[in-house]
Amino acid sequence: MARCYICGKGFQTGNNVSHAHNVSKRRFYPNLQQVRAVFNGQVKRIRVCTRCIRSGAVVKPS
Repeated sequence: MARCYICGKGFQTGNNVSHAHNVSKRRFYPNLQQVRAVFNGQVKRIRVCTRCIRSGAVVKPS
């Protein structure tokens, strides 16, 4: 369940490509961090991507 709690960003699919050009499927996962954040007036521990943390979409408790 690799999904950001705020923006909903999940994995993307792609290919592993070897030097001999053998191709197999793979997943690219977002960089999720578990943080304590204020959500709906309560402090909760949620999993959010680093893009949401950097953009200020996550309000940390003081």
